[in-house]
Amino acid sequence: MKSEQYVMDAQSIRKYIVESCRQYASSRYKFMAQYYENNGALLWTDRYGLRPQADSLIARLHQIDEYGFSPQAFQIDEIEADAQRVRNLDFDQSHPAGKICASLEYRLSKAYLRLVTGQRYGFVNPHKAYVFQTAKADTTGTMRGKMTLLYDLPVEYPSAEFYQQAFNGVLANRVGEEMDRNEPTDPLYKELKRRLHDAKGPDRRRIMVNMERCRWRKAHEVSLSGRRVVVNIPAFELYAYQEDQCLSMRIGCGTSETRTPLLSSEITYFQVNPEWGIPQSIINKDVARHAGDSSYFAKHRYHIIERATGKHIDARFVTRQMLTNGICRVAQEGGPGNAMGRIVFRFKNNYSVYLHDTSSPGFFANAVRMVSHGCVRIQKPFEFAQYLLEDADEWTLERIRISMGIRPETQRGRDYIRKHPLLEEKTYRLVSVMRLPHPVPIYIVYYTIYPDAEGQLQYYPDVYAYDDAIWNEIKTIS
Repeated sequence: MKSEQYVMDAQSIRKYIVESCRQYASSRYKFMAQYYENNGALLWTDRYGLRPQADSLIARLHQIDEYGFSPQAFQIDEIEADAQRVRNLDFDQSHPAGKICASLEYRLSKAYLRLVTGQRYGFVNPHKAYVFQTAKADTTGTMRGKMTLLYDLPVEYPSAEFYQQAFNGVLANRVGEEMDRNEPTDPLYKELKRRLHDAKGPDRRRIMVNMERCRWRKAHEVSLSGRRVVVNIPAFELYAYQEDQCLSMRIGCGTSETRTPLLSSEITYFQVNPEWGIPQSIINKDVARHAGDSSYFAKHRYHIIERATGKHIDARFVTRQMLTNGICRVAQEGGPGNAMGRIVFRFKNNYSVYLHDTSSPGFFANAVRMVSHGCVRIQKPFEFAQYLLEDADEWTLERIRISMGIRPETQRGRDYIRKHPLLEEKTYRLVSVMRLPHPVPIYIVYYTIYPDAEGQLQYYPDVYAYDDAIWNEIKTIS
């Protein structure tokens, strides 16, 4: 007759795991509960004790500090203690085999899914880390908070198929291969992981945060050898890549109160000498108080347009209320002095932001360039247009130069200027809208450790305090 302390009942183990998982809401616990409830095979133990898979996972968990996490975060001490009892058949009335094996099966499955899921999709949800809260007083003087999500990069999330594939890897005794397969492979992640080994204090924290960003794999990856534009906010830099070449330039981004959102899209066209439709927030803050002052509107080349009819309205007869309640919109004429400069680069996004030139380039000399209401101002707009057009002919580029007020570089361009002197017009308009031959992917990202134009890793300030937000989540598991 078997002693009860040595009895291991698979159904009891499954029941224990299902009940343990139901106290959590995440998708991986729901999958675990469903797997064991549907009589899924035990992964780590059998009637003979520990399966080889358990030893493989335990060995990997002992190396968890390679990712910056502590053994305690994955209950390694508890797992090791239970595993030793199983190896030594060290069971008694207080520690019966069924209870120990159930605890071990649960903890190993939990640690395994947490690790492979975190490595593949991230340990932190980016849509929780990149939320910006502002507070404004309402009509009664009470401060009201507003939450804005500033992350619109389409990242992947784990599915039931992913979890099942991960468990299939365990059943096939491929624990190590499954973990390696899900770890990021890009060069930045690998270099950060290498540096983590000797890092301490704030440097270690910063490296871990940027490793986490590398885990947020995009739903549609772009080849690192393809044409792409990357704007890294903390670096205040834009990088336009083409094969092994990189065009880099300084940028200005949103202030801490009007932050530039993180997103991905495709640049499809640009406009030369664009009209600037002034956002309502700027109208309310800066423009409305000048209602009725025609000299102010003339000086800034602002036009007032009635929304309902599209008719232009004389600035002398516009009231502050007409501007603040949205009856009228305000636009600045394109050309010299326009707030967007002489060219704007358009791409679809949910925030109405874009890349553009500036009529006030002096800020590019500053180290910190948080100057805009959310859009990105670029230092080399003509060179960027030239990059986007790939192999444009010289006359196309010359027409863009002339329209932007840049001195022509060809005899044909100089002849055009001589034959067509500006009279009433304030600017040449040889080019208005130009569509790109091929859309160019653009990524507005936020890395406080990132390669510069020469490929050397640089450390940048956490200008929007997003490192802190991510670290607050990571430290709960580190």
